[in-house]
Amino acid sequence: MTHSYGDAWTDHWLGVDLDAWTRQVLRRHFDPELGSPYWLKRATDLPFDPLTIETYAELTKFGPFSLADLRGRDPADLVPLAVPRPLAGRVWESGGTTGDPVRVFYTEPMMTHRTQWRRWSLLFDGFRPGRTWLQATPSGPHQIGNGALEISEQLGGLVYGVDMDPRWIKRMIRAGRPREVQEYTAHILDQIIDILRTQRVHYLNTTPALLNALIQRDPARVAALDGVRLGGTHLSPDMYRRFTRALDGGLVRSGYGNTFGNAVSLPVEDDGEVIPYLPTYPQVTMDVVEPGDWRAVVAPGQTGRLRLTVLHEDLFLPNVLERDEAVRYDAAGRWPVDGVANVRPLQVSALTPEGLY
Repeated sequence: MTHSYGDAWTDHWLGVDLDAWTRQVLRRHFDPELGSPYWLKRATDLPFDPLTIETYAELTKFGPFSLADLRGRDPADLVPLAVPRPLAGRVWESGGTTGDPVRVFYTEPMMTHRTQWRRWSLLFDGFRPGRTWLQATPSGPHQIGNGALEISEQLGGLVYGVDMDPRWIKRMIRAGRPREVQEYTAHILDQIIDILRTQRVHYLNTTPALLNALIQRDPARVAALDGVRLGGTHLSPDMYRRFTRALDGGLVRSGYGNTFGNAVSLPVEDDGEVIPYLPTYPQVTMDVVEPGDWRAVVAPGQTGRLRLTVLHEDLFLPNVLERDEAVRYDAAGRWPVDGVANVRPLQVSALTPEGLY
């Protein structure tokens, strides 16, 4: 069905039956004694018994899940009591640019899922082990910042780091302060160029917006890279072609996802006109639904709103309606579920600017 790179984890996950996995996750989260406190409380108000659900398709019974419901909540409430207390590990955040952040706790199996799929994706994309990386992305509470550790551990790479604060950038954009945005961008570029100037860096992990600014500032150093891995702000076909020219034969690959669920990339098609991604199955699924009917999945090749479902044994989030639209990508014969392509924001406004990330 797909390449394995000798990875027993991903080979196993790709062989899982989605309906059976759905039942397993629901049994864990709605176990009367060891389930997750959040879902056990929610169950008392549901018009159905979650333990009677047999198929993935029936998860629509839960309705759309609002991430706002998690703001200010103890992240431990989402984790089944089967996980020993007190919890020990990292709490990650999403959002925070238009309201209080949403926080989730990642258990060890969840981190294993993320890191193993990331390893698979990087190797599939063509990035070679034992190389030197520069990671210019948010860190702190943002899970993408864990990528530096993942690269060093999974691919045996040396990683340099440059931090950025996406919330500050977006705050300046909303406040109408373009000079401060330019100064902050220049501050980040100065750090990137200093490392590229003094060290041999093979690969750069950053955002499309920041790479675009780097190309304008120092195209020769971009051309000297062996490749870039992009995430964050959306990647358009025109940007992909511009980056491909700037890399002068180097790899240009991208990922899609957020704190809750991620996808791996497939080779770009039609000179950048189709940029596809596949969800990290079975713990993450992505459906493309009609804008006016979140239950109705669009036909392959059609555009709609992206609906994310998180099916970790330790985190269950059904039917999250993302602020992105995408094309439904037909992955028949290559993946257990369809993917998404050409992801972009539903709308960009003063309240929700893209900024650098």
